[in-house]
Amino acid sequence: MAQAPLTLSTATLGDLPAEVAVPAYDRGRVTAGMVHFGVGGFFRAHQAMYLDQLMNQGSALDWGIVGVGTMPGDVRMRDALHAQDCLYTLVLKHPDGSREARVIGSLVDYLFAPDDPQAVLDRLADPGTRIVSMTVTEGGYHVNQVTGEFDPHGADVEADLAGDGLPRSVFGFITAVARMRRDAGTPPFTVMSCDNLPGNGHVAGTMILAFAKLQDPELAAYMREHIPFPNCMVDRITPVTQQVDIADLAERFAVADAWPVVCEPYTQWVLENHFASGRPAYEDVGVQIVDDVGPYELMKLRLLNASHQALCYLGYLSGYRYAHEVCQDPLFVRFLLGYMEDEGSPTLPEVPGVDLDAYRHQLIERFANPQVRDTLARLCAESSDRIPKWLVPVIDQNLADGGQIERSALVVAAWARYAEGVDEQGQPIEVVDRHKDKVMAAARAQAQDDLAFLRDRDFFGALAEDERFTGPYRRFLASLHENGARATLEALAGG
Repeated sequence: MAQAPLTLSTATLGDLPAEVAVPAYDRGRVTAGMVHFGVGGFFRAHQAMYLDQLMNQGSALDWGIVGVGTMPGDVRMRDALHAQDCLYTLVLKHPDGSREARVIGSLVDYLFAPDDPQAVLDRLADPGTRIVSMTVTEGGYHVNQVTGEFDPHGADVEADLAGDGLPRSVFGFITAVARMRRDAGTPPFTVMSCDNLPGNGHVAGTMILAFAKLQDPELAAYMREHIPFPNCMVDRITPVTQQVDIADLAERFAVADAWPVVCEPYTQWVLENHFASGRPAYEDVGVQIVDDVGPYELMKLRLLNASHQALCYLGYLSGYRYAHEVCQDPLFVRFLLGYMEDEGSPTLPEVPGVDLDAYRHQLIERFANPQVRDTLARLCAESSDRIPKWLVPVIDQNLADGGQIERSALVVAAWARYAEGVDEQGQPIEVVDRHKDKVMAAARAQAQDDLAFLRDRDFFGALAEDERFTGPYRRFLASLHENGARATLEALAGG
């Protein structure tokens, strides 16, 4: 008779089935050394997992993580983690259908900032906190897409800049505690962005220092001199946890977990070695510690991330709903490899120690993993943050160098078609984007002006004025409307 599922907690760890890996260390000996803003699936599948591995080796026990949520939706994470003593299960989904389940114990506390902002400040001000890390999504850095400068708009940021009460935003907390630690003579911390955007550390530093300068120029100067913002490249496909994943964990492994994390087996982290007050020995668990993250970051952004955009809109319009369905279709595989080989890769510098051809084919294998079930809807979300950062730089460089841009033009046209909000069968598409109204309005205007979508300089710069790009873009957009996504791909493959 199968074991009845046990609710995950410190008390039940010893009673879980033997095939569930549990922390080999005494969590009672773990002390907090890091505060992380934005505890989501990716952070729990990646940074927290690496630290848990170190702790299982008997080291880094003074680097426990305190998670912090600032958004209203983070209440659910607070409740799930508090009920489970901040434990959760990480499930690796192998392509052959097998699973590995492991309980992660490196997260030692979770604070929901609106409940008690002072508690967050106290934790950040504690001398034991030496790293403040963050996964707040690409849109959480308040970057003006046109100027690249700090955008001070948004209710929480505006409230923090006004100085009315305790902090509400991530930037507000970091700046407030930098002042507290400076005034108390406490050594500075490092701010480690782990978000999926080019030069994530540089962007974090630029935006946070711009915020601080608006509050207190002298404090901003102190932060610029004493607080490092290392860049890093992070990679692990981590789809949104579904109810079926929760049920599968209970059935296969007898673990009742309110919010487990599921992901692919592959993982990579390339981290710049630039820290103010020490760091865990990440290199002991496979993290690549380097002086320059740039080449690895561009490789990932322009091959993996841009390829996700290349498959998601065309795949959705063709009737697929999961990434693995798209990447088991030879027509799409040919298109994706063509983009990576002829458009993405030529824009890359040398990437030390990486065989790009092997990397490209490995990406297709990862995307095709049927167990991960990464939804195209997830990949299509927040396109206005993604396409400008991941694909437009490829287009711009290839235009400057006389390179190929046809496949990239088709991807942009497919986004424009998807953003109309209706699929090829006339069914509604739920467009998820923080600029949804503007994006969808531009897509609707295409009936009168086929370059309407492309004219938004916030997203595309001057592409609407370059006939080398608008020629294929117009042709593909018309074909998507007249013939559909699959027929458009077939014509491209045949031509």
